[in-house]
Amino acid sequence: MSGLTGLIERKLDGLPRKVALEWPGGRAGTRDAEVRLRLHEPRWLGALARGQIGALANAYVMGQLDIDGNMRDLMAVAARLVGDPVAQGHPAWWQRWWRSVQSRRRHRKERDARQIEFHYDVSDDFYALWLDPRRVYSCAYFRDTDMTLAQAQEAKLDHICRKLQLGPGQRFLDIGAGWGGLLLWAAQHYDVQAEGITLSRNQHAHVNRLIDELGLRGRVQMHLRDYRDMPEDRPYDRIASVGMFEHVGRANLVGYFDKIRRLLVPGGLVMNHGITAGGVHNAQLGAGMGDFIEQYIFPGGELEHVSEVVQALTEGGLELLDAENLRPHYARTLWAWSDGLEARLDEARAVTNEKTVRAYRLYLAGCAMSFERGWISLFQLLAARPSGDLGQGSMRGAQSVYPFNRSYMYR
Repeated sequence: MSGLTGLIERKLDGLPRKVALEWPGGRAGTRDAEVRLRLHEPRWLGALARGQIGALANAYVMGQLDIDGNMRDLMAVAARLVGDPVAQGHPAWWQRWWRSVQSRRRHRKERDARQIEFHYDVSDDFYALWLDPRRVYSCAYFRDTDMTLAQAQEAKLDHICRKLQLGPGQRFLDIGAGWGGLLLWAAQHYDVQAEGITLSRNQHAHVNRLIDELGLRGRVQMHLRDYRDMPEDRPYDRIASVGMFEHVGRANLVGYFDKIRRLLVPGGLVMNHGITAGGVHNAQLGAGMGDFIEQYIFPGGELEHVSEVVQALTEGGLELLDAENLRPHYARTLWAWSDGLEARLDEARAVTNEKTVRAYRLYLAGCAMSFERGWISLFQLLAARPSGDLGQGSMRGAQSVYPFNRSYMYR
């Protein structure tokens, strides 16, 4: 133990924040520490020495590790301990092949429904504690630097609607509509005929209540349905998929984009907004971070690099028109969510349980750190189903309603 203790001491000395560590029979670090870690079992010392943050996160959720300190200070310490999780998450060729096989197995319809319920049906009251009033559970768009979270979420909703050129009478589909933020915004501000789908029973019930309260019945519909089951007999003018394709699985990505193509009218537009991997070959973060998220937060979630997403989109028959990286926006969004949860921990425990609260404390702050450092990213990909009609005049060759430049998005 003395050799391990010496290694721990040297690790603590090199951290960007002062850390105090206690375990049965020993202690290390400084008395004026900004972060305090109390291990209830010495066996977790090895994980700390190796920088296995996922194992330490698991110990915290299980109550075998207690943490005192500001989440930003804690994440600064965690980042130094981790090193480069993108490089650590780089699998061998046979691991990539095996994950592709597993991806097909783990994304059957029934299993996807259970995985979505595991995450989104934790408790509506829990999410309401730290999300904005519209409960928009995806990256905000801080168009102006002094925006609040609520303002930035409304700016994001409008940014998507502008990119899609939504207008009166259009048929609009929101795949993975969540708690209805984009669906209702599009109907209220752009006068579209809007339909949304989700696999979460809680979200389905919540949005249908809002539709009735806002007097939008007849203009807005919300279905409990898998995207693969959407009928194709009446294609949509515009489609959005926000924070959903991370649940599709790499083995299904081409089929997912092909389904969207078949759901679009020729020349119609789709916005795919979602999280992507920070590295080309890492399917998840290393240092055990990806395993922690799989176990406690997003079972079945899979990330691909944006280059591979674009390849799947193209193979699915869509044409990429515009790509925008919102990675730093998501870091700021997640820190806002983390701060919101930290401010209401007792209420969060009352509507869920200690284990859930501990998992989400680490998840939100850890993801904020990961987006800040470029370990994961977020892209909005605007694409079209080419019409095949070359047209004439100034728009000749467009084969979609997308203009020849993007200035329309910012008017």
